Amino acid sequence: MKKLNILFVLAIIASLLAACSGGAAAQPKDLLGAIKQRGYILISTDPNYQPQSFLNTSGKRPDNTKCPSDVLTTAEMQGFDVDVAKAIGDDLGVETCFATPSWDTITAGSWANKWDLSVGSMTITEDRQKILDFSVPYYYTPAVVAVRADSGITDLAGLSGKALCAGTSTTYETWLNHGDLGSTVDVITKAPDNITVVPLETDQECAQSITAGRQDFIGYVTSETVVDQNIAASMPVVKLGKPVYYEKLAAAFDKKSSLPTDTLRAEVDKLFTAMHTDGRLSKLSTQWFGADYSQSEG
Repeated sequence: MKKLNILFVLAIIASLLAACSGGAAAQPKDLLGAIKQRGYILISTDPNYQPQSFLNTSGKRPDNTKCPSDVLTTAEMQGFDVDVAKAIGDDLGVETCFATPSWDTITAGSWANKWDLSVGSMTITEDRQKILDFSVPYYYTPAVVAVRADSGITDLAGLSGKALCAGTSTTYETWLNHGDLGSTVDVITKAPDNITVVPLETDQECAQSITAGRQDFIGYVTSETVVDQNIAASMPVVKLGKPVYYEKLAAAFDKKSSLPTDTLRAEVDKLFTAMHTDGRLSKLSTQWFGADYSQSEG
């Protein structure tokens, strides 16, 4: 009888302890679990990379958003990468939110858990694979050179001895500096010799600076999608020749995340594969770029 009473008392104590803890949820074992528990996914992207990702100046932040106050909601951003990022959140059943750190901060890795993944048109390179993990590619773009429309330059050879702009820590900067892009990038043409590289925070700023009258560089290197948008926006630039290399673009994950990212990467891979198969990526590409970049040139 005494033994039964002791067991009864222990059961009551256990019940009280559980009540005092407030029924706290179990700690997630991986990043995917943490995202689902909090109800939103935080994705880094560029707020000045039209048509991939840019601010929606007419968008109003929802009153009922789960996004932290210091990041952006899907209502405040727009573009191809934004729609791809939103598809990830929708697939996981959570809200998508956007962090906007500088590009060199994203590509450097060691994010200190400040965001969950990057959907910012990041090229897969061997150097980046040392510090970041990548999803399967979600689209593929050619890199091209653009120059001021009044430059008189008609081919790559005419760039020798000139200054060109590129975004800091981009493959475009690496190409201009004759760096090794590795086997994951299909280089068609080497950069001309004797080039002075002028780095800006993003390559879109190169075109915007030319439009504003800046004269210390004659052109820039970026994705063909960006140059086509610049021309469509009546910026005073022209495309110079054919693509100089082709890129595979993917979502990126920090190898130093405090929570394992493998299950999240698997979900993103599964989603991107389905979006390739059912044409959703093709449709988004055509919507934002006027062409289908969802298929590899190879």
